[in-house]
Amino acid sequence: MRTQVAIIGAGPSGLLLSHLLAADGVESVVVETRTEEYVAGRIRAGILEQSTVDLLREVGLGDRLDREGDPHRGIYLQWPEERHHLDFVDLTGRSVFVYGQTEVQKDLVAARTAAGQEVHYGVSDTALHDLDTDRPSVTFTDEHGVQQRLEADVVVGCDGSFGPSREAVPAALRRTWEKTYPYSWLGILADVAPSTDELIYAWHPDGFAMHSMRSATVSRLYLQVPNDTKIDDWSDDRIWDALATRLGHGQDGWQLTPGPVTDKSVLPMRSFVQQPMRHGRLFLAGDAAHIVPPTGAKGLNLAVADVALLAPALTALLKGDAALADSYSDAALRRVWRCTHFSWWMTTMLHASGDPFDEQLQLAQLRWVTSSEAGATGLAENYAGLPIGF
Repeated sequence: MRTQVAIIGAGPSGLLLSHLLAADGVESVVVETRTEEYVAGRIRAGILEQSTVDLLREVGLGDRLDREGDPHRGIYLQWPEERHHLDFVDLTGRSVFVYGQTEVQKDLVAARTAAGQEVHYGVSDTALHDLDTDRPSVTFTDEHGVQQRLEADVVVGCDGSFGPSREAVPAALRRTWEKTYPYSWLGILADVAPSTDELIYAWHPDGFAMHSMRSATVSRLYLQVPNDTKIDDWSDDRIWDALATRLGHGQDGWQLTPGPVTDKSVLPMRSFVQQPMRHGRLFLAGDAAHIVPPTGAKGLNLAVADVALLAPALTALLKGDAALADSYSDAALRRVWRCTHFSWWMTTMLHASGDPFDEQLQLAQLRWVTSSEAGATGLAENYAGLPIGF
């Protein structure tokens, strides 16, 4: 097989890249280890920042988002006996949308299927070759057990933290930074209308809690738990009791409404950055190059920002102009490190460490953010999303 751009990974970043490239007349082929059903059903991010929404609208992917997405002006920050609303629109003129990654994936699959995009799901033994030449290739065993070679002008790794692309950058040339946090999130999906109009981020001595949502009838909630937590140790009743305590059930008359739990999982918390995000004719995007804890709602949005920079860079490169491709890694990493810091800041401000000194620092920080326009604006600017290309 032969194409201009070989894309490894059929999640949102890979399919969005193929969509943007096609709009510029660039051909691509996408290969994915997982099945189409698995990729479509992954429960991931639920918050789209303003820059992501703007881009999706610009490229014809915003119709269902505008019909079914839920625009939010801001968030609530809470600690015992205190709850404060930060209005991002008042502070920065920008907002966010509640629209799950599964919904973004549906829109991308529909658009790429209608356009005849070639996607190979369920492949194995994926390997990258000759990346430091102008004739790179990807080999894999397809879903029928047939070995394939895909030759391309460029290879893009959108295959997350466990795919082969990240490791294809020679060890002598790559640098990595990683932080593993001493806690995880226990997340649930519940078939119950949200008990709040916008997200609640709650600091509590027992641990962080968050009330999010996926739709008018589905709630998404999280609890801070130890890293060695076993999901079987947390019954539904125990989860709802902990959520009620940490989210302030009964505080100022607010009530948390429980409901049937349809999904339950434990999510480790870590930060990871690898640079460069380009080696020869290999380019990395999304989780293949960086991971952030979900507290700041940056993971999917960072992947979209990468792809928004990468698509025009690859289009120009294929026409003989390498300037944008040569600057891609540095340009992307500026935003990556800004969002990595914001995600770390939100995480450390809101999660209980068990240290009384940390506790007082966190409360002081929360009081500052909710009482200072400058502090609130800084959080709002980062949460609602910096412009693409920042």
